[in-house]
Amino acid sequence: MPNYQNYVFVVDTLGQPLSPTHPARARKLLKQGLAAVFRTYPFTIILKKTVENPVNEPSRIKLDPGASVTGIALVNQSRDTVIWGAELAHRGDRIRAKLTARRVVRRHRRYRKTRYRQARFNNRKRAYGWLAPSLKHRVETTLTSVNRLISSCPITDISMELVRFDTQKLLNPEISGVEYQQGVLFGYELREYLLTKWQHQCV
Repeated sequence: MPNYQNYVFVVDTLGQPLSPTHPARARKLLKQGLAAVFRTYPFTIILKKTVENPVNEPSRIKLDPGASVTGIALVNQSRDTVIWGAELAHRGDRIRAKLTARRVVRRHRRYRKTRYRQARFNNRKRAYGWLAPSLKHRVETTLTSVNRLISSCPITDISMELVRFDTQKLLNPEISGVEYQQGVLFGYELREYLLTKWQHQCV
């Protein structure tokens, strides 16, 4: 469980984002009729007045991208504390499954006694910068979430965690170039490799 409490986003009547406030203060503003609910998620209230020249605390949004879940955290840079956090679940597996099902249906249609569907494999060209549908969905949903936060909170910086892990360098720190293509089976037949691995003994 997170050891922080999500703050409430605040905007004024002009829609300009203000510094997030504590949930207790947001409840007080709503109860007194000084604000109204503007958006349910992320929970945002709108003040019933315009704030001239607001002085906002700078905030930084931090992203931890993943294949199935992307972590999002909003940090107050003045106090160095997390004021909002969430996990964005992606639908990459479901998109991939639906594309596979569509491909199977189209392939079966060519062999049924129905109108023939011409196979189209050689007349398609992918545009520059093409992304797989599952990956494109991951990018677009992350951008949508970030833009929604930017419209509700005065964000000044964005950070993203980028991790590159090379497992082959654990075995050979000096590996480079074509050596990456020469794995443990390079130069061995499978039987000979197994015999060498187990030192010609029964496993």
